[in-house]
Amino acid sequence: MKMNTRGFRSQLKDSIPVAELSPQAGAYGVPDTLRKGFTSVKNELLPSHPLELSEKNFQLSQDQMNFSTLRNIQGIHAPLKLQMEFRATKQIQRLPFLQSSNIALDTLRGNDESIGFEDILNDPAQSEVMGEPHVMVEYKLGLL
Repeated sequence: MKMNTRGFRSQLKDSIPVAELSPQAGAYGVPDTLRKGFTSVKNELLPSHPLELSEKNFQLSQDQMNFSTLRNIQGIHAPLKLQMEFRATKQIQRLPFLQSSNIALDTLRGNDESIGFEDILNDPAQSEVMGEPHVMVEYKLGLL
């Protein structure tokens, strides 16, 4: 039994943005290993599991479904207002070297009352990403 991988790869190219397929190059065309970590070409080309794409795009598809339902029920103004509120809450963040809880975004999505997998096993104190605070702020402001 032979699988048609051509259709699967074209599906991957359609569902993953092109920026995620390209290597993360720094200012001089060399990957920024200090900020991004080591890159693996295999992980950037194909997902390691068939459900990885579905899980990666779950929140986006869930939001689109909610917006279309809201548009059908209440009209165009309701999803537009909600999208403006989402954009406003996404801009509220702490300094780049501090983890942000995004509690306002969770409240808008209705995730503030549920306990999920990421609430227990996504502890920022156990994160492997830590850097110089001054360098991270300068990078975020575009000074580097």
